[in-house]
Amino acid sequence: MSLAAQRVVWGDVAADAARRLGRAGVADSDVQARRMVEQASGYEGSEYYVGLTKAPAQRQMAYLDSMLARRLAGEPLQYVLGRWGFRGLDLMVSPAVLIPRPETETLAGLAIAELARCDPSGGVVADLGTGSGAVGLAVASECETARVVLTDVSADALAVARANLAGLGRAAVRVSAFQGSWYEALPESLVGLVDVVVSNPPYVRDDEPLPPDVADWEPELALRGGADGLDGARQILADAGRWLSPGGSVLLELSPDQLDRAAAIALGGGLLVEAVHPDLAGRDRVLQCRKQ
Repeated sequence: MSLAAQRVVWGDVAADAARRLGRAGVADSDVQARRMVEQASGYEGSEYYVGLTKAPAQRQMAYLDSMLARRLAGEPLQYVLGRWGFRGLDLMVSPAVLIPRPETETLAGLAIAELARCDPSGGVVADLGTGSGAVGLAVASECETARVVLTDVSADALAVARANLAGLGRAAVRVSAFQGSWYEALPESLVGLVDVVVSNPPYVRDDEPLPPDVADWEPELALRGGADGLDGARQILADAGRWLSPGGSVLLELSPDQLDRAAAIALGGGLLVEAVHPDLAGRDRVLQCRKQ
């Protein structure tokens, strides 16, 4: 007899979902089953274990079954849930944007620290190629007076960022969003006034293989960065001097094997290469440059 035909509780549903995910070879099947059950049941966080003793409604089971079918078909959990956490923010995500990753939390933290150093009273941050808005919205949320500008060339990505902006609360009044490629989207009134340019540009080489859960689901526009993976970084670094305030900085998330080449590009563009920062796994990940 199927679970749907029995009088079951969420604990039974969660165990069955974990078994099905495990049989399909999904890593962390217990964790992923829990995330879907939390979303379908509404029992999240500390309420989850109480919820395991409750019986699901038919519509809740239908929702869980739909999410489970999508995950078993290979769709990443973050897209299945339609949301993902980033530095305390609960962000909407969709296949229009990259899935926020832990290494990008490092990028956001560095931008927040740099903003506090260069202008403790506020400052202007430009998050270029914002995607879901994760980095820029984290800055706005954690820096109480910062002005943040989000840009993205993709209208679909910017729609996701704006949806996340709408859920930011009071900090949203200090954030604006514009469609366009890199600096082209910024208002001319910001020339020479941006304190921090931050970006997680596409940096995967065009011929570089990717795992199916990335290649088949995440937007190629946000992944592929040309023959050497540095097309986006090259444009950002080349034009940074015009937009940065005196002593302003650029923070770029890149692949560890690209940082030396990116540093050379920055130096060629008249920037001072100040530091290379590791991500949470200890791998060199973020290039920091400064306007001299």
